[in-house]
Amino acid sequence: MAAELTERHRLNITGVVQGVGFRPFVYRLAQACELDGWVANDASGVCVEVQGNARLLQAFIHQLPLDMPEHANIQSLTSARIPLQPESGFHIRDSTQGHSPSAIVLPDLAPCAACVGEMCDPADRRYGYPFTNCTQCGPRFSIVEQLPYDRARTAMKHFQLCGQCLREYSDPDDRRFHAEPNACPECGPQLTLCDPYGTVVASAAAALQAALGALRQGRILALKGVGGFQLLADASCAETVALLRSRKYRPHKPFALMYPDMAGVHADCFVSEAEEKLLNAPERPIAILKARPQASARIVREVAPGNPNLGVMLPCSPLHFLIAQGVQRPLIATSGNRGGEPICTENDEALKRLGEIADLFLLHDRQILRPLEDSVVRVMDGESVLLRRARGYAPLPLPLPDCTTASDDVLAVGADLKGCVGVTHGHTVHLSHYLGDLESPLALANFQRAIDDLTNFYQLKPSAVICDPHPGYVSRRKAEESGHGLLTVQHHVAHFFSCMAEHGHRAPALGVCWDGSGFGEDGTLRGSEFLRWDGGDIVNRIASLRSFPLPGGDQAIREPRRALAGLLYEMLGDEAFTKAPLLQLFSRSEVGNLKKMLERGINTPRCSSIGRLFDGIAALCGLAGAISFEGQAAMAVEFAAEKASTDHCYPFELDFPDGHGTLDWAPMLSAVLDDLRRGVKVEVRAAVFHNTLAKMLLSVAESVGEPDIFLSGGVFQNKALLEKTKGLLRAHGYRPHSHSKVPPNDGGIALGQIYFARTMAASGVKNGEGGALCV
Repeated sequence: MAAELTERHRLNITGVVQGVGFRPFVYRLAQACELDGWVANDASGVCVEVQGNARLLQAFIHQLPLDMPEHANIQSLTSARIPLQPESGFHIRDSTQGHSPSAIVLPDLAPCAACVGEMCDPADRRYGYPFTNCTQCGPRFSIVEQLPYDRARTAMKHFQLCGQCLREYSDPDDRRFHAEPNACPECGPQLTLCDPYGTVVASAAAALQAALGALRQGRILALKGVGGFQLLADASCAETVALLRSRKYRPHKPFALMYPDMAGVHADCFVSEAEEKLLNAPERPIAILKARPQASARIVREVAPGNPNLGVMLPCSPLHFLIAQGVQRPLIATSGNRGGEPICTENDEALKRLGEIADLFLLHDRQILRPLEDSVVRVMDGESVLLRRARGYAPLPLPLPDCTTASDDVLAVGADLKGCVGVTHGHTVHLSHYLGDLESPLALANFQRAIDDLTNFYQLKPSAVICDPHPGYVSRRKAEESGHGLLTVQHHVAHFFSCMAEHGHRAPALGVCWDGSGFGEDGTLRGSEFLRWDGGDIVNRIASLRSFPLPGGDQAIREPRRALAGLLYEMLGDEAFTKAPLLQLFSRSEVGNLKKMLERGINTPRCSSIGRLFDGIAALCGLAGAISFEGQAAMAVEFAAEKASTDHCYPFELDFPDGHGTLDWAPMLSAVLDDLRRGVKVEVRAAVFHNTLAKMLLSVAESVGEPDIFLSGGVFQNKALLEKTKGLLRAHGYRPHSHSKVPPNDGGIALGQIYFARTMAASGVKNGEGGALCV
């Protein structure tokens, strides 16, 4: 019988393979297969050299992708035969740094069952310790400085491991082997409770107990969490909630809730199997759930005024777990910031910025390297849809469809609202976390930090920067100041290609982009684009909503009644100023001013926005006057529509007078006015309005005849509209696609900018060439 062959192979593995216990897994598998060699982290992921019996070596390679740690994910695995080496045993080597890092940074993960068990065990040395973690859970993205992901390159480098933690960290058979944030009460981060002046009230375990007592007494606590500060308060105390709203200048926008366990969530909310899975997932997002009627027994209405839903999360860190278990009631857990600013991450910064909001501050001494909001998810049409992509999801990369060329790396700066930036690295897009609206110096600083993070992690030098053409966008100005080549992608084209990128689509398609507004080259504020891509280098603008004036411009976004005034004036002319709706919503002097503005075209930009149409309908139905947060009026119409069931549809017209389709809303608005006079219930009018929008969309789809239809834009965060529209399209033989991995709002713009630019490059088109884009 021939002797068994001995071989040596070098394996290069990329994907989510750092910070998840991958090296000890490789070590144990190699030992089980009686192989010699070594494994190490490198700038691209994990490198392995294995030597031994050829048959066992092939079994080792075959088994690698099958028995991976829970959070690991292999993107690529290459194996090459190399010369034998004089080696005995299998070892875990120190990490190596290469010239072109491509390893994937893992998001922050909620505590695993094993760590929770230790925190709850009085006999365990980590009993009650709020920074417990292992290779399967704990902070990652919020603490990493650079790649490869090792303790010396994280915020934990300042904490020297004690003897017991060092033994765990060094033992390949321990679940804390190279758990970079590994810590215990003896050597790890510690809590401090302070008053708003920074005076220490209590420390360590006593700080936690004092904070719990304060929450039970109705006080507002600023908590330093995983990715930044949160404001916690008792959701059952109306006085406390009202005080929080007053101090935070947040009159209406719903607050998120943290529950100690699923039993409490089930008691207050209707929870589907998909929603429960989301809540329990290690990402621990806020999930938008339908509230049960009895929820009002524990959750005061001021938590989510006028809203039938609750934003719910389970504890996302050991500290959150201990607080939730200690209080044993739902707590408000909202962003630790002031309006228009990013969340606080530093202790001194929080005391300064939140000192007039919080009564007490529960701090710790582990540095947060980047602000991470809680992610927000809603299950719609049977799929989980990210409405805010942040903690737990960022910065996991997304692959680009195969049709794109892996050309020079580029940076996309997205849009000014729901900020998110992205960089390409080969066929991969690395998107930043949610950055909020770029309207303050602090927000701009985080915007620049996110760009620096992504380019430094992967040592990229972008050859070009892609931005929105809106002349007023701060993101565009920053792109122009970068010194790199500038590319522009129209707002709704980016929305369309964002959705296609998610689905890996690279064939002709129809894109429906409905939102508040997107800058159009003709000066119109667009928000109802129907775009057709030929699968190559042509994107045609097929149809849109009939435009109307928006008196007051930006002021109309804050006052839905102004959108209604523009709609009525467009439809009726001067007669609009004699109609009851305007006379009831405006004073006599305001009506006079409106008339002058509209007749003379003073500060009345034209828009073709579904978002502003929602605002007008909300005002006409008495659902929204002045609003205090984006989307408030549209949400009110959605919530009203959910209370009625009807298949009725208002009339509308679709015309193609010059080859471009115009959806005329005037017949619909006239019918809504008739229903108002006849006393038809608001809920019915709102439901019929939703039906009409879905039918409008279908009518354009039937005129175009493209089977694949991609729905994008903030309007498609509306569950009722999205499900109604997709159901109608499917019933007529179309294949509708919507967002899941990136938000339908402007948080997905950067991905679309990149996919469009890469697609045009693959077609040989340079930015701005004639025929490349007809919109």
